[in-house]
Amino acid sequence: MTRFAILLGGDLAVTPRLRRQLHGARVIAADRGMIHAGVLGLTPELWVGDFDSAGSELKVQYRDVPRHVHPAEKAVTDGGLAIAVALERGATGLVLVGGFGGQADHTVGHFGQILHLAKSGLTSFVTGGNEEAYPLIPGQLKIDLAEHSRLSIVPFTDLVGLDIEGVKWPLVKRDVPLGSTLTLSNVARGPVRIAVQSGHAIAIAYPA
Repeated sequence: MTRFAILLGGDLAVTPRLRRQLHGARVIAADRGMIHAGVLGLTPELWVGDFDSAGSELKVQYRDVPRHVHPAEKAVTDGGLAIAVALERGATGLVLVGGFGGQADHTVGHFGQILHLAKSGLTSFVTGGNEEAYPLIPGQLKIDLAEHSRLSIVPFTDLVGLDIEGVKWPLVKRDVPLGSTLTLSNVARGPVRIAVQSGHAIAIAYPA
């Protein structure tokens, strides 16, 4: 498995769990996402974007990192460009680092990206260190969480036949309509297993 970490420009709390998740991953920075490289002790193999938000200090500090420079007026975000390059380089799994915070449209856009990747058979998730988002599509999903971690499932469509195991309030073959808050703020008892027969959702975890 070839894992890539995509450094995005959102909020990031560096935790031991995050460092374990990034261990061994190849790294691509998307524009301002390079701000996280130093604190993570990572040197990306590529820096992608229009460089409208990177800042001169970063450009000097990482002047030796190869760049793919794009025009500001384009039909895709810098993060989307970085993901595309990672896939071209053989990525089979992606971690979108710094994908929370900032503009809500970008955060929700990241959720859409990992759902699309999941439908293409690729594993991926978004992390800000203290919160993580995983795509849920028909099939099964396991999230390795410590006891007392908080977990919410946010439907993006109506969900049919939802199962949740390893939580304080489990569900079995439950139908959950779009807009329902039934699956918000559950509590993990340990590793969580989720399955759904049809529909799409994002599982958001707050690791203890």
